[in-house]
This record gives sequence, structure tokens and C-alpha cells, in this order.
Amino acid sequence: MSRTTVATIHLGALRHNLERLRELAAPAKVMAVVKADAYGHGLERVARALNGSADAFAVASLGDGLRLRAAGHRQRIVVLSGPDQAGDIAEMQRLGLDAAIHHESQLQWLSEASPTRGRVHVWLKIDSGMHRLGFAPERAAAVHQQLATMPGIDPDIGLMTHFAESEVFDGERTLEQIERFRDATRGLAGPRSLSNSAAVIGWPDARGDWVRTGGLLYGLSVVDGKSGADFGFRAAMTLSTRLIAINAIKRGERIGYNGLWDCPEDMPVGVAAVGYGDGYPRSAVAGTPVLVGDKRVPLIGRVSMDLITLDLRDAPDAKVGDRVTLWGPELPVEIVAAQSGTISYDLTCGMTRRVLFVEDEA
Repeated sequence: MSRTTVATIHLGALRHNLERLRELAAPAKVMAVVKADAYGHGLERVARALNGSADAFAVASLGDGLRLRAAGHRQRIVVLSGPDQAGDIAEMQRLGLDAAIHHESQLQWLSEASPTRGRVHVWLKIDSGMHRLGFAPERAAAVHQQLATMPGIDPDIGLMTHFAESEVFDGERTLEQIERFRDATRGLAGPRSLSNSAAVIGWPDARGDWVRTGGLLYGLSVVDGKSGADFGFRAAMTLSTRLIAINAIKRGERIGYNGLWDCPEDMPVGVAAVGYGDGYPRSAVAGTPVLVGDKRVPLIGRVSMDLITLDLRDAPDAKVGDRVTLWGPELPVEIVAAQSGTISYDLTCGMTRRVLFVEDEA
């Protein structure tokens, strides 16, 4: 039997978020980023919910592209890290996958691609300042020309870059990256893709022909101190469990491993069936909010593998079996992430195999 920890994926929220992104990014096309198992929401599940509405899907690996094709999806699929080895090229041709090209080694592999298997649609990635993947801006024109002469490459070559801090809406670094990309690609034919989720909101001049949106697609904030709802997006995941015990603990007694939290008075302490074995962050500190029914109560003590403990003084009517919400539309995951010293993406991506996933149309 499954544990009571459940991740509910709200398919209606996913569709709403895509339409919201489309409105913000218009007239650019939207590439729905579904890497990392769709940010923990389920690759095939999310792709099915968005089938026919996303202009393309973006993944991190060839394997994810294979999974989407096996599930019957015919949209364009962009592999954001491109081929990892020479043998990947033929598989990308077989599956009809786009490849981001960012390194000299990939050029050699592509030069040997046979057009009889179908031409590879490529995106030339330019390092405009992230300094992770991409060709130096001064190499952009030469690499573009080199790709254009390869018989196995589709002549419609895309141009892309990635921002390092586009969530800083008044920052200089993104402006510098935009200008560097524009200078590097001036005179080069092909569609442009610059913007991630944060840039769609904060940098309208950088939307280009395609936007690549991940976090906001799932209702996750891209700006510190804000939730996705602050920008008109809806949380696509609710993580919930149940209270399995309520204990009367005396004043001065200490709670959990290492006794990190002392009871200030005689009080009810709830125990909920969730822990870091499910993906709830062990780093969550005392005071991190949790919903018991509709009452917000604080986490106390250290998060353990299977259980957390809760201060129920503000939920005097709580009873064993009550629903406990760890995050969702009524309790933004960004709040939990901030209390845990991480980001919302980390939490949704961290769900483990023992969590039961269910869907609803909300």
C-alpha cells in the first residue's frame, strides 16, 4: 500500500500557465521546458496536458526526447544540451529532434551526418555571458557559416543564448548579454531564442521569436520574495499527507532528533507522514509553515526521513487523519523553499518514487 504522501498535479493550472505565457510573450512562440521530468511534475503527464498547445517541448537529454516520441508527441522537441557523443546524431535524426549546438566537438560529429536519414534542425548556442555552454560571440558567424555548409543540417538554423540573472529586472548583466547576443548574430539568418521564464516577465525586448519557459509553466516564481501567483500563474503541484498522531507533550520536553526544539508549555504536537524520504526538505527550519486542514501551523523539530512534527496550538480541533498540505495553491512552495535555504525548483524536482502522483483538472 502506498504511503499517504500525495503529489497532486493540476492539469488545468498547467494549461492556464501556458496561455498566460503565450499572452506575455506574444508574438513569440512558446517552447515548454519539460526537462528534469517536467520539474518533478511528470514528463509524459505534462506533455499530454499541453499536447497541441505548446509550440515545442525542450528537454535536457536525448532520452527524454525518446520518451516523448514514444508517447506519441509530434511537436518539435529541442534537446538543450545537444548530442553528447557522435552516435547521438543518428538517433536525433531518427526521432526528428532539434539539437542545441554549443561546442567544437559537436561540429565534427554533425559534419559526418548523412542527409539520407533526414536533416538535423540545430540551434546555435552563443555564450553571451552565462559562461556555461555556448560558442564565444566572436565565433558565431563562422560557426553559423560552417553549419550552413553541412549537408546533414537543416538550413533554418536557430540562434539561442541563456541569461545568468534575468530575474534581476533592473540589473546591467542581462542588458549586456542582450547586446552581446545581438552584436554576435547581426546579419545571421534564423529564429532567435533568448528568454527564459524570468526574461518573459522582466525583459520584453529580449523575447525574440521563441521563448523557453520552465518555472512559470508550473506556477513557480522566478523572483526572490514573490510567488508564481504574484505574476498571474497557478501552482501546478500540491504536496499533501495526513496527520498520523497527536501527542500531548509537557513543557520543557524536546522534540525530534537532537532535541532542537523545546516545548515552551504543555502543548499538542502533531506528527505527519512525510519526510526527506519523500522529498520534503530536511533543511526546513522550525517555523516553516504547514497547513493542517485550513489552519497554518509551524513545523517544529528536525525533519526526519519519514515524519515531521508540528505545533498544533493554533489548530486545537485537529485530529488524526486530517489532511496536511506541505505546499500548493494555498501555501506557495516558494515560502517553504525560502525557509529551507533553496529554491522552489529544487523542491518540486525532489519528489521521490514513494510519493503517489495523482492528477486533477483544476
